[in-house]
Amino acid sequence: MRTGVRLAALLALSLTIVPVCAFSSDNKVPDEEQIDALEAKANQAQPREQCFLYAELVQQMTELSARQYAAGDVAKADGMLKKIQQFAEKIHLSLASNDKRLKHAQILLSNTAFRLKELLHSSDYDDRPLVEKTLAQVNQAQNEAMMQVFSK
Repeated sequence: MRTGVRLAALLALSLTIVPVCAFSSDNKVPDEEQIDALEAKANQAQPREQCFLYAELVQQMTELSARQYAAGDVAKADGMLKKIQQFAEKIHLSLASNDKRLKHAQILLSNTAFRLKELLHSSDYDDRPLVEKTLAQVNQAQNEAMMQVFSK
């Protein structure tokens, strides 16, 4: 019984530490030019690589959106969240069992969902529905990626 409790506590601790470490303060926040370049690269990439590139794009866009909310630029942040929703849908459509770096894409999406939860808790009441919808779509893409990883 004690072993089960210790194992559960260790699992809970590891699930909270990993996402926090993934977004430490030394990570550089991307700007709009970098995001546009990554978007062009993802759109032109081979189908096997698109899922990971879209996941990376969603992660960077989430970071930029969070910075825009913090700076008080709500209109730009909302626009970025709407674009995140579009790319989460593209992730859903681009998932295939032969994806290159599928596990890495799933991890990026998990970290992005964690960041969106933080954004949800710190956002104004009026902004929450958009953040919740974006979070739901990212969670769906992450779950589908995880199912693909475990089906291999």
